[in-house]
Amino acid sequence: MRFGLPHVEALQGGSYRAWLLLLRSAGRRAFSMASETYASGAHSAAFVTCPNDTVAKDLARGIVQQKLAACVNIVPAVTSVYEWQGAIQEDSEVLLMIKTRSSKVAALADYVRQNHPYEVAEVISLPIEQGNPPYLKWIADTVPE
Repeated sequence: MRFGLPHVEALQGGSYRAWLLLLRSAGRRAFSMASETYASGAHSAAFVTCPNDTVAKDLARGIVQQKLAACVNIVPAVTSVYEWQGAIQEDSEVLLMIKTRSSKVAALADYVRQNHPYEVAEVISLPIEQGNPPYLKWIADTVPE
């Protein structure tokens, strides 16, 4: 009984190592086949902080209705510590996690600037390198080019 897996050890006449290598190889092939259908960085996760839940929900609904994103998660009660106008500030905020096409980030930033109450609204994005292929396809299907 190696590694606590007696049933695996019994496979193929005790060739646990060969079986493990085969499984690893199959897993790599499956992932590489899935990633072939996705161009790394084609989608982005964007982040926007809001002063309260009402602003967050209004922005999230507008972003999705305008087809600027497929999904916006609203994360309540984040604490932000930052420097503003020469002083250290600490505020309770709400975070929006936005999933969209990378090609839509500029339009998303424009929408946020036009509809956000902050003088300088946070809109940052990171490219999505990899992910669940059906989820990434859903983003592409939901957010037009």
